[in-house]
Amino acid sequence: MSEPARSLPPESSGRPAPGPLRDWLSAMKTHSPADAARPDPKAGPGAAETAWSPRVVAPAGPSQAAETEDADISELMAENLMLKAKLRLEAEHQDQLQALLAEEIRTLRAHIQDEIGSLDDLRAEQAEIRAERERFKTERAAMQTERERAAGERSALVAERDALREERDVWRARTEALAQPLFQMQKR
Repeated sequence: MSEPARSLPPESSGRPAPGPLRDWLSAMKTHSPADAARPDPKAGPGAAETAWSPRVVAPAGPSQAAETEDADISELMAENLMLKAKLRLEAEHQDQLQALLAEEIRTLRAHIQDEIGSLDDLRAEQAEIRAERERFKTERAAMQTERERAAGERSALVAERDALREERDVWRARTEALAQPLFQMQKR
């Protein structure tokens, strides 16, 4: 069986509590598989297999404190390197995302400009159609006025024609009336 990881009581030197990486590293340092595989020389040949007892760790002396401090610094440096690598990866990922986003924004701007251009073309066509419609309305009103004038002239011409017919009929009747005595005299 593996030996449980023991940790020293926290030092009151003002350093923050150990993080998960530091805990893992300290657990790995305190437990080495070579210690678990070695039998206790005092116990005898079958004692390692039958009994298990926790390992007692002696309090840290001045040399162990320096080693612990060096180990803590090494752990902090390892954690710092790992965090820097993660930060670098995140920065690269963010740069890639920003490049993709910038490309999408450029594409959308180009599409919007195309749509605005087609919208402007449509508005220009609508303005031309409105102008053409107004021109047709003006022409229609002018033609209607011309038609009414022509209808008035026609009515005047019809009235003049009727008056000329009446006058003709009157002159015909006069000529017949004047000519009738002449023809009557010949009969006699």
